[in-house]
Amino acid sequence: MVSILLVEDDKEIARIVQDHLRRQEMHVTWASTGKEGWEDFQSTSFDLILVDLMMPEMDGFQLCKNIRLKSEVPILIISAKQEDDSKIKGLGLGADDYVTKPFSLEELTARVQAHLRRYHRYQGIEQPTKLFSFTEGLVVDVEHRTVSVDEKEVMLTSKEFALLQLFITHPLRTFSKAELYEHVWGETNLEGNNTVNVHIKSLRNKLGEQLKQPKWIETVWGTGYRFIGGNG
Repeated sequence: MVSILLVEDDKEIARIVQDHLRRQEMHVTWASTGKEGWEDFQSTSFDLILVDLMMPEMDGFQLCKNIRLKSEVPILIISAKQEDDSKIKGLGLGADDYVTKPFSLEELTARVQAHLRRYHRYQGIEQPTKLFSFTEGLVVDVEHRTVSVDEKEVMLTSKEFALLQLFITHPLRTFSKAELYEHVWGETNLEGNNTVNVHIKSLRNKLGEQLKQPKWIETVWGTGYRFIGGNG
């Protein structure tokens, strides 16, 4: 059965969309805030995401950005905001489509089914790799959540592994500390928070990384961090 994540703070709209999609024999999980939607996404596998833009705790733009860093699952924005700037921003952050409220349920169903067909064809053609091997003996098995350096297993916490996974799947991309905190911890406020620094330092220590001569995680001074490890 197709599994849909609906992130919508309007209870009445959420109920109508849920009931309609369930009649199409789709399983629907409803989240009423962006943060709740992000938590649901990280804990469950979905075939498609429906996201409102204006939501408490984490808006739809940030949620789209976080999801797209981790997955190619189709994202459809449903929003009352009709401005072209909002559409362009949403699509630029990785959304696949934009439906403006009010919309007909028939139109929504047609778009959902079109993106599901496209996504399932993509999955059949190209499955993303789950085993990453890099120079200097670093191997990361995403499926089994294991990490080794020179064939010796490295025990990481869930947050440390999430940071490493984000880095290795986006090599050479510089992430600010705020972006890392938003993606891994699901929070959008980093004022006075040293959490990212502490976890990066611990991750580096466990990997045997030297700050002045990094093999994998490089500090981009004044900006954040990026992964520089080459394929092994």
